[in-house]
Amino acid sequence: MKTLTIKEPWASLIINGYKTYEFRSWKTSYRGKILIHASNSYDKSLVEKFKNYHLNIKPGYIIGEATITDIIKVTPELKAKLMKENPLVYSNVEINSYAWCLENIKIYDNFIYAKGSLNLWEYYSLEEVYNKFKDIKYGYMDINKDKHLEINNDFQDNYCLQTPEEVLKNKIGVCWDQVELARNLLKNYYDVATYFIAYYEKEVPTHTFITVKYLDKYYWIEHAWEKYQGLHIYTSKEELLKDVSNKFALDNNVNNKDLIKIYKYKKPKYHISVEDFFKHCEGGLEIKYLLNT
Repeated sequence: MKTLTIKEPWASLIINGYKTYEFRSWKTSYRGKILIHASNSYDKSLVEKFKNYHLNIKPGYIIGEATITDIIKVTPELKAKLMKENPLVYSNVEINSYAWCLENIKIYDNFIYAKGSLNLWEYYSLEEVYNKFKDIKYGYMDINKDKHLEINNDFQDNYCLQTPEEVLKNKIGVCWDQVELARNLLKNYYDVATYFIAYYEKEVPTHTFITVKYLDKYYWIEHAWEKYQGLHIYTSKEELLKDVSNKFALDNNVNNKDLIKIYKYKKPKYHISVEDFFKHCEGGLEIKYLLNT
């Protein structure tokens, strides 16, 4: 859902009904429901100024919702009207800025932890992130941007890592591609990590997967590995990584677990080859404590 990050105490003033306009130097054509996200940074002096409003300041959380019904330019007449309504709240409003008219304002009982971003941004729940993959089939795009629904003999030489937009458009992707789409959808979450696991024997089977910490739980979001599709929940990162790596070892009939390598890797460049993707992942942080003996 579209989300707007607002500094405190302004975000809390909105969701508590003291402020029905948000003021920006820019406007948008969007009209409809938005989530209200309180930014991590806030003005302590302003919070003190509004102490009699008894606000529950919660930086870094989505704290409520509202509906943008209109956006109007602030005229001297509108500024005077607002000052009459609440001079403490509207004293800093600038003439010629844009007033975003907010209605259907609602405070949430349970706040949602999120990073936030500039402008209007999209927030997806973990369930919504997973559902983005429901129409994506296992396959790949080659260097000529042709699509393949089977991993054929040309894969090694012709594979091309897709952008998240290409994955959604092509509706195909191996785990490497699908992880990048998930990374893009989860960019406003904290503690998102991606891992590359490989069994260095014969054909070197691999898998990449993405994890995210949300509140006090760890989630493994899996779609490309059909046998384990779903949202898997754990109490610790170590429990999650051990589970995934042991499933990988079992599915690939691993006889020597010392030949399994696991790397935590950062976002790669798009449109790279198989060889370059391996080099990128193997340049990440090697994880050494995962497999059960």
